[in-house]
This record gives sequence, structure tokens and C-alpha cells, in this order.
Amino acid sequence: MASRRDWLAAVVVVLFLAMFASSATARFVVEKSSVSVISPEQIRGHHDAAIANFGVPDYGGTMTGVVIYPDKKSDGCKDFDNQFKSKSGRPVILLVDRGECYFALKAWNSQTAGAAALLVADNTNEPLLTMDTPEASEGTEYVDKITIPSALIDRTFGDTLKKAFAKGTEEIIVKLDWTESMPHPDERVEYEFWTNSNDECGPRCDEQVNFVKNFKGHAQHLERGGYTLFTPHYITWFCPEAFLLSKQCKAQCINNGRYCAPDPEQDFDAGYDGKDIVFENLRQLCVHRVANESGRPWIWWDYVTDYHIRCSMKDNKYTRNCAEDIVKSLGLSLDKISNCMGDPEADTENEVLKTEQAVQIGHGSRGDVTILPTLIINDVQYRGILERTAVLKAICAGFKESTEPHVCLNPDLETNQCLDSNGGCWNDDKLNVTACKDTFRGRVCECPLVNGIQYQGDGYNSCTAVGPGRCAVNNGGCWSETKDGQTFSACSDSSLSGCQCPAGFSGNGIKCEDVNECKEKLACTCPECSCKNTWGAYECKCSGNLLYIKGEDTCIAKNMSRFGWTLIILVLSCVVGVGIAGYIFYKYRLRSYMDSEIMAIMSQYMPLDNQQNENQPLRQDSVA
Repeated sequence: MASRRDWLAAVVVVLFLAMFASSATARFVVEKSSVSVISPEQIRGHHDAAIANFGVPDYGGTMTGVVIYPDKKSDGCKDFDNQFKSKSGRPVILLVDRGECYFALKAWNSQTAGAAALLVADNTNEPLLTMDTPEASEGTEYVDKITIPSALIDRTFGDTLKKAFAKGTEEIIVKLDWTESMPHPDERVEYEFWTNSNDECGPRCDEQVNFVKNFKGHAQHLERGGYTLFTPHYITWFCPEAFLLSKQCKAQCINNGRYCAPDPEQDFDAGYDGKDIVFENLRQLCVHRVANESGRPWIWWDYVTDYHIRCSMKDNKYTRNCAEDIVKSLGLSLDKISNCMGDPEADTENEVLKTEQAVQIGHGSRGDVTILPTLIINDVQYRGILERTAVLKAICAGFKESTEPHVCLNPDLETNQCLDSNGGCWNDDKLNVTACKDTFRGRVCECPLVNGIQYQGDGYNSCTAVGPGRCAVNNGGCWSETKDGQTFSACSDSSLSGCQCPAGFSGNGIKCEDVNECKEKLACTCPECSCKNTWGAYECKCSGNLLYIKGEDTCIAKNMSRFGWTLIILVLSCVVGVGIAGYIFYKYRLRSYMDSEIMAIMSQYMPLDNQQNENQPLRQDSVA
């Protein structure tokens, strides 16, 4: 058994080497995103950073945060002792050194310590490379839990950031910009998924199966609406001519060694062979071709999902009959698919698989496809976890802004950055209100509109309710207090902003204190008055049988004698009489006198008609 496995391993290695030899001229291209240093002023500038092949890159979005370089455990290989927070409340972008452990472990430790993103500074002067995930093994379960974006920066830029942080004079604010990391040449996104029909290859196969099942709904919606053009692909290898007649090549290849796949169990005498996988891969390619010709390219997603469920290797149902039952259930033509697949035993090229081997080689800005699964969007290899919302977000970033379909604008694509310390934005814990807003292009800090009430502020440190109705929300941020069943507030709906202490209180509106009117001699100052201060007001009493008149701040008798009332009535009658007499005098005597005086004055400047006739001779005017 050991010699058989060794021989199998040797053949697999040969297959891999043969594939690489055929594409020796291709190059692996690293996608890069821009890192902009905003402050300090002396190190401002733009720099490249290679996106990691794990976590969730914020395709189409940006993140502005504060760089922190830990003084201990700077390589990020062990759990940090504390949670990292910035002074300004902005997200923390942790900077760690390369080396000593997996890149993914550095990201996981940074994420658990509160970092919103990770920058790994290279320790040698070399071209940037893609930070990849470690092989699945015990102790690497954290890889699938990484949600923060990560990127590798060159040594020079890393040293610059470290020196600036060591000075400690001001925060280092950088902006990570992924808006151009995903090209958007037109209003349609083209993407391809390199996968495998094998479901017995461990975590990698499980990842592919789960992705297809979970992403199917989004993919079909995009395809039906004409928003995307999807193409599935499958990797194959070829057997070197020297091994064509070997048992191993015959078990792993079809068409006389031209198209091969490794044995799923690594045992030629048990289970399924590699050629079974190649044949099913070919069928799935033809399912897509035939479905596309019928105007229903999205049927591929249904077929593959159903095949994983109904025809699993684990259940020993990975057969041609099972596959054809699914084809018929989906309304596809068995004859057309059979013609597309051709004869696997023939010593000829297969048109479909030959095309697959050709497109597997990198071209333009896209590198060779060497691992499964691989997702390529708009000719750029997707970096990050193969998860439904993360991939959908990357595809949506492939549309020009404002042209993305509705599926890209639903809550399913929220980045959930606001779940972690409100994304560094302002928030009110009492009212559960925050300025953090998740979008598929990243979180933004904007003062919110809550129940028709608008908040205003910078979104980071403060937001204040303004406009009508603001007092209904946290009392408009103003002072308010209730005592003895009475409530006073410094907020007024008549004022669109600002706080002002009500009458009886003094302060700045944020804090108000009761005014002691009695102590300050602001009321109850008459000799007969006695003053008692109350919360927000005062009480004034008069001695004896006197009544306090608040408007006049004086005391008068409650009960008067008949003589007193008679005297008051007589006085009032006199006052009324004098008023009437004055009115008559004005109307008849004074008005007549004024009229005569006015006539006299006017006669001096404007002679009356009778005076003109009596005193001035007639004259005739001439007109020139």
C-alpha cells in the first residue's frame, strides 16, 4: 500500500510540474490597493499595499483610521494583552512586523485585540506578494473567522510609520482605499469561478460546496437581470507521455492522458478515480454551455447545488445516472449535453477541456489559476474569504458607483463595522442612537435622522438633535429635572437649537440650578412681605390681613369698610368724569381752536380764493 501511495504522489507531482511547464511564461500578478497617509503632514503620501488572501477586503470602500504599532509582541504572533483604541475614537489600523508565524494568525490576533484592519510591514526589500492562508491543519480554525482586511506594505513604508509612531507627537491617520481595487470598465460585471466536482478533498471542497449553495440566490438574481456574466471553470492537468500507459494515468485521465485529476482517495483500488472527477467536471461545463444556449445560464447553480446534495461521493452516489436525473429534472437536453461532452475514451482533443486549459494560464493583469477554489472578478483575482456576502460585496464593487443593481444596496451587504465600538463614531447608549452607518462600500460616520428628528455634528465626537421636535429626543441634549411632581426643561421646541434655562433657573442650559429669589431680593421686597423660596419659583405672603399683588410686588387689605368702598367709588367716578370732560373739551373747544390756527398759517403761504380775487389784479400769461 505504501509503495502504491508513493507512486501516486509521484504521478501527481509530475502532473503539476507538467502544468507549470506549459505556463512558464505566465506571471502571477499581485493586486494592489492604495494607502494614503493623511497626517502627520511631513509623511503624507500614497503607497501600495498587497491585499491578503484571507479576511474580508473592503472592495469598493474606504477606511480611515489611526495606525498603532504595539510596543510589545510587535510581530502579532501571540495574543495581545489589551484592546487597542485610538484617542480620537477612529478605527485602529494595527501595524505589525512580518515573520515568525502565519500571516493569518497575525490578522486573527489583531482582530481579537480590537483592530479594524491590519498592515504587515515587510522585513526585507522585495516586491510585494500576496499573504496567503496556511494549509488546513489543527490549530488554524481561526482562518474562517477573520473578518478584518489585511495588506502587506513594503519595508521602507513600514519603517516610516514606525518612526512617526515613536515620536508620539500626533496620531498617524491613514486611509485604506479599495475603490479601485476592483475594476469597473462597464455596467456589467464578468466573473468566473474555478471549482471542482470532487467533494472528498477536505476543507477546500467543503468551502466550495457551501459557497455555491449559499451564493446561488444572489448569482441567479444578478444573471437573470443581465447585471453579470458568469462562467464556471475547472482545472485539469495532463499526463506526461512517458506515463500514458501506466495504471495511474489511465485511472486519473481521459482522452489518452490529455485531461487528468488526482485520485480523490489517493488509492487506485478503492472508491472513485480521478477520471470520474474529470468526466463530471466536463458534464458541469456542458450543463452551463447548454443552459446558456437556451437563455438560462443560471441553471448551472441549480445543477451543481443539486448534484452535491443528491450525488455525493460520501454517499456513493457520484454516478452518471444520478447526474442525468438532475439534468432531466431541470429541463435540459441530455442529447445536447452528451454531444458537448464527446467521447472520453477517444484519443483526440476535447474542445471544452482544451479551452479550459488555455484560460487557466494567466493573461493581462490576471495571474495563473493554480489553486481551488479561485474567484476572478472583472479579470482580477478575488482576495478574501469565500463567503456569500463578502463575494457579493466584491462583485458589487465591480459596478460603477450609482449603476449597481438593487441587490447591492440591501442590508445583506452591510459591512457590520458598526457592531464593533460603533465603528469609532458618535453614539448615545441611552437612546441606542449612533452616527455609524454601514454600507457595502464601508461604514461612514454621519449624524442620523431619527423619527423625523435630524442630528447635526461631525459624526465622530458629537451629534446634537436640531429642529422641531428635538426636545422629544433626549430632551435635545439640554438640562431637565423633575421634583415634587414638577418638570422643568432647558429645551424649547420654539428654539431650533441651543439650550436655555427656564425662568426661575440659571445656568448654561446644559446644567441649570434653581434661583433663590428670596435671597437675591428679586421678589417679595415690600415691608409687609415674607418670602419662601420653592423649586423653580417662590411664595410670597403678606402679614396680617393683607393680600399680595405679585405684579406690583405689594400688599393690600383684603377687607375694607363701607366708607372705604364709598370713597373708592367716589374717586373712580371723579376720574371717569374728568375723562369725559376732557374728551368734550378736546372735541369742541380745543379742536375748534386748532382748526382756526391751522387756517391762519395756511393763508400766509397759500392765499384763499376770495383773498386772491380781492387783492391781486388779473394778468394774462403768455406761452412762448
